[in-house]
Amino acid sequence: MKKNNLPEKICPVCNRSFQWRKKWEKNWDSVKYCSKRCASEKLPSTPLI
Repeated sequence: MKKNNLPEKICPVCNRSFQWRKKWEKNWDSVKYCSKRCASEKLPSTPLI
């Protein structure tokens, strides 16, 4: 793949776009977060009251 044709996703925590990386080649469909930091700061699935 050429760099200008890489797929992108939006991180649900920081709302930044991030591109496909070689290390995510086998599990790109399951990648949700742009970084380990965002993965550790996941948004709560149920709203706090």
